[in-house]
Amino acid sequence: MNSTLKLWTQLGLGTALAGGLLAACGGEAGGEGATGEAGEAATAAAAGEGEGGSGPGEGSTAAASGGEGEGGVATADAAKDPVAYGIALAVAEAHVVAARDAYAAGKKDAAGEMFAHPVSEVLLDMDPAFTTLGVKDMKPLFTAASDAALAGKPVAEVNKAYDAIIAALRGAAAKAPKSDASAAKVLAGVIADMIERASAMYRQLPKNDAYEPYLDGYGFSRVAMSAFAASGAGIKAENPALHASITEALALLAKAYPGAARPAKLPAEPGALSGASAKVMLASGS
Repeated sequence: MNSTLKLWTQLGLGTALAGGLLAACGGEAGGEGATGEAGEAATAAAAGEGEGGSGPGEGSTAAASGGEGEGGVATADAAKDPVAYGIALAVAEAHVVAARDAYAAGKKDAAGEMFAHPVSEVLLDMDPAFTTLGVKDMKPLFTAASDAALAGKPVAEVNKAYDAIIAALRGAAAKAPKSDASAAKVLAGVIADMIERASAMYRQLPKNDAYEPYLDGYGFSRVAMSAFAASGAGIKAENPALHASITEALALLAKAYPGAARPAKLPAEPGALSGASAKVMLASGS
């Protein structure tokens, strides 16, 4: 069982899934062994060190649940499980945040690819859930942003395309399936998954000098940070230990991913990130 699945079980599968966007580029599931395409290691977050899974690579959430997207998102459960739904949205958001910041850093091609990834890795598989929940198709927005980036359009134009995607994602989030879980618990599940995905991506960097894994992890870390900024007070009220462990993990991720451009020398110890992510997982079940 991968880490994400364990987390969902701890939080109460069927109540925890309200926050998810985590399915990223080929194996982005959150762990090191992803179920997705090579290079998409952020979604499967739990148990391993590969690009995509949470596990060693084969126990991604998607494989565990069935009907998941390439990034290890449990899309088959998304129409009824708020955490799975939230993770799917978070994975998509992580990609566009990374794309926007990469574009600002002059990485045009990488940005164009990042804007496009969620379409095949998450959104196509989310179509049934979106239809059930009454969410308008947003894939054209991602394609338009990708086209603008690849065409070298002005930063302001690319940012406008980014803003349109974020607005659509926020609209989709408002239609998340209902459950008995508190908003704080659902968001904690999503944040924990994002942290593990970012950690999993970082673990492969010492032996992989490609830009994409770093950029994937950067996006996951930034979405975890923004979600925690919005929900930290609620999480602290319900679970102080979890709040403390998330705070510690995010501080390490801020050091590991200082910006969208990959540093020449990795500034953090992968093992420290793994340990911090494990603490988050443990605290989330207490």
